[in-house]
Amino acid sequence: MNCKPITEVDIWDMLNTASSQMTSAQERLWEAIRILPVKWQQHPYGDRSGGFWVLGIIGRRAIWYNDIEGGFNISQYSRYGIIDEYLCNQDKLEWAIQRIMNFIQLGYEIGPSMGPPQPGEYSR
Repeated sequence: MNCKPITEVDIWDMLNTASSQMTSAQERLWEAIRILPVKWQQHPYGDRSGGFWVLGIIGRRAIWYNDIEGGFNISQYSRYGIIDEYLCNQDKLEWAIQRIMNFIQLGYEIGPSMGPPQPGEYSR
C-alpha cells in the first residue's frame, strides 16, 4: 500500500506511458473522454491524501487513479468533484478504457470491480 499521494507529474508520466500501450480504438475513446488531471474527493479513503486524481469522464462515470492500491478505476459520481464509490481495482489505464468500450458495445459491464475492504468476522 502506497502511503504517499502520487504527484501530478507522476500521473502525467503514467498517462503518457499508458497511451502508448492502447489500441487505436482505445486511444480514440480515451481522447474523447479524457480531462486534465484533477483531484476529486472520496470519503473516507481519499481523505488522507486530499483525494484521488480523476483523468476522464463519461456520463456519470469517472476514470480515476487509486494511489492507495496502485491502479485505475471507473466509479459512479453524482456530483462533479466527488467520487461516490471507492474501488480498488489495480487495472492499467488501457484495461479501464477497454471496460468502458465493452460497456458501450454490450450495455453492461464485464467482470467484477473490487470494492473497499470489508470487515471480517475476526476483526473486532
